Amino acid sequence: MGRDDVEIVSTESCHSGFFRLERVHLRHRRFDGDWSQVFQRELLRTPGAVAALPYDPHADAVVLVEQFRLGAHLAGHQPWLIEVIGGMLDHDEPPEAVARRESMEEAGLEVTAVEPIMHYFPTPGTTSEVVHMFCVRVDSTGAGGIHGLASEHEDIRVAVMSVDGALALLAEGRIVNAHTVIALQWLALNRDRLRAAWLRDGLAA
Repeated sequence: MGRDDVEIVSTESCHSGFFRLERVHLRHRRFDGDWSQVFQRELLRTPGAVAALPYDPHADAVVLVEQFRLGAHLAGHQPWLIEVIGGMLDHDEPPEAVARRESMEEAGLEVTAVEPIMHYFPTPGTTSEVVHMFCVRVDSTGAGGIHGLASEHEDIRVAVMSVDGALALLAEGRIVNAHTVIALQWLALNRDRLRAAWLRDGLAA
């Protein structure tokens, strides 16, 4: 089945702010070939997001950030989460450009190479958000401190850690942000290949 097997009957706006909340009335073709009855779903509309894992192949280290997340707090969990760098897509800005911009804004890091990881839907039952994920090459020397834009009320602490150290935190259940879990698991699978390629590119440059 494909997009032609979905009929949007009507859409109404419930809220328009940083995100848009819509109530959608729809029907779709069922696996038995018939059409479902018309039903409704409420959906958050977003422009999409970017996640970037900064990796330093020379130090075999990653740069992660820690910041307050209201959703985690309201769910009754520790609200300061260890994360990869992330940001929302802005108008027609390409995802790779967002990864480069956010790396500088959130961690003061200049990106020298970009490796696409994947794009995925984190919660497609409740939001239209698509996340574009990258691994970005950086020099972690001197990275750290507090970063973020005051205009966006950001208070972001930056930390450099070995890849083994980050994977140990993941194994201990201390990293619970989905983007970060996915990115670190990808790096665990691709670390040797990526490190060799990026070190070779650095020598060639």
